[in-house]
Amino acid sequence: MLLTPKSELDQRIHRLQQLLAQEGIDGMIIVQNADLFYFAGTIQRSHLFIPAEGKPLLFVKRSYERAKEESALSEIIPLDNPKDLPAMLAAHGFTYINTLGFELDVLPTSQFFRYQKLFSGIRLVDGSSLIRTVRAIKSEYEIGLMKRAGEQSRGAFDYVSQCLRAGISEVELASQVEAFYRSQGHPGHVRTRGFNMDIGYGQLSSGTSLAIPSFFEGPIGGTGLSPLLSMGSGTKIIERDETVFVDYVGIREGYMVDATRVFCMGKLPDHLVRAHEVSIEIQHLLKTEGRPGVTGGELYEKAVAVAKKHGLSDHFMGYADQVSFVGHGIGIELDEWPVIAKGVKTPLEAGMVFAMEPKFVFPEGAVGLEDTFVVRPEGLEAITEYEEGIIYLP
Repeated sequence: MLLTPKSELDQRIHRLQQLLAQEGIDGMIIVQNADLFYFAGTIQRSHLFIPAEGKPLLFVKRSYERAKEESALSEIIPLDNPKDLPAMLAAHGFTYINTLGFELDVLPTSQFFRYQKLFSGIRLVDGSSLIRTVRAIKSEYEIGLMKRAGEQSRGAFDYVSQCLRAGISEVELASQVEAFYRSQGHPGHVRTRGFNMDIGYGQLSSGTSLAIPSFFEGPIGGTGLSPLLSMGSGTKIIERDETVFVDYVGIREGYMVDATRVFCMGKLPDHLVRAHEVSIEIQHLLKTEGRPGVTGGELYEKAVAVAKKHGLSDHFMGYADQVSFVGHGIGIELDEWPVIAKGVKTPLEAGMVFAMEPKFVFPEGAVGLEDTFVVRPEGLEAITEYEEGIIYLP
C-alpha cells in the first residue's frame, strides 16, 4: 500500500493555510473523503482541522489505529463524539476562532445545521473553492501516479481489441474490460464531486446507444441497464460497421486519468470518419494553444470554431442534449478544476491536469477522442497517449 509522503501533505496544507489567511478564515474543518485523503492521507472517519496558522489536527472517530498507520500527520487524536470538537480545539490552544470554513459544496445541509448548532457564535463559511484551488495544481508526485494510471488505460485499450467481436453485448464486453482494469489496480468506482453524478468505470456503448441522452453531464449517454443506471453499457448487441465507444477512467493509488478511443469492426460511414478527423484536429489545436495564462473559455471557443468551420456545430459535444465544455480537471475526483468550458475566465497554471474530449454525436453513433494532459510552462504534456485514429478490427 502506497502512503502519501509527509512532504506532500505539508505542502498541500501550507498552500491551503495561505489561502485561509488571505480570506480571513481562522481555520477549516474537512470531512469529505477525497479532501481527507488529499490533506491527511486517509479516509478514516475523521474531522481534519487545518488552522490558518499552526499544526493541523486529525480527530478520528473510526478507525483510529488505521488512521495512525495511513496518515503522516503528527497530531492524530481519537474522537469519541463530534460534539466534543469545540472543547478539543480549545484544549489544543485554538480559542480565538471567529470564522470557520467547511466544504459547503458537498456537505449535506442536515450536517451543516448540526455544525452550525455545535459551533454557536462562530461564523461558518464555504471554503470549498479554496480546497479546489489547492487541489487543481498537481505535484510531480501526483503526476507520477497519474502517469501510472495512463499505463493502465493504454493496456485496457489493447485489451478491448482482444475482446471485441460481433455478437457480444455492450455489458458483456464492459465486464471483460472492467475485469482487466480491476486486475491492474483499479478500485472499481470513480469518485465525483458533483451531486448525483454516479459513475462506475466510465462509458462503453455502441452505435445508436451513443446518441441516447442521460442525466450525466457529458456528451454521451447510453441506455444503461435500468432507469436507476441510466447511462453507459446496456444489453444492446454490438454489430459490425458501427462505432464502439470506450471512455473509461484509469485509476492507480487513487489518482485518475480519463481517455477515450473509438473501435470498429469493419467500416464506418464517411461522415463519421470525417468527424473523427475533426476531433483530432481540435485536440491538436488545443494542445498547441493550451499553456499557462490561457483561459478555459478561450480554449473552448477555439474548439467550437473548428467544429463550426467544418459544419459540425450541431453534433459537437452531444446531439439531442449538447454540453458547453470540452475538458475537465481530474485528479482524485473526475470533476476537478480547471474546466475547459464556455465563459470560464480562470487561466491555466503550470501543474494543472485536465482531460480534453472533443467528441461528435450523431443518431447512428459517436466519434472522438479524449486524453489527459498536464500543463507545463511550455505547453501541454499528454499523459494518456495512444493511437488517435479509429481503431479498426477485422
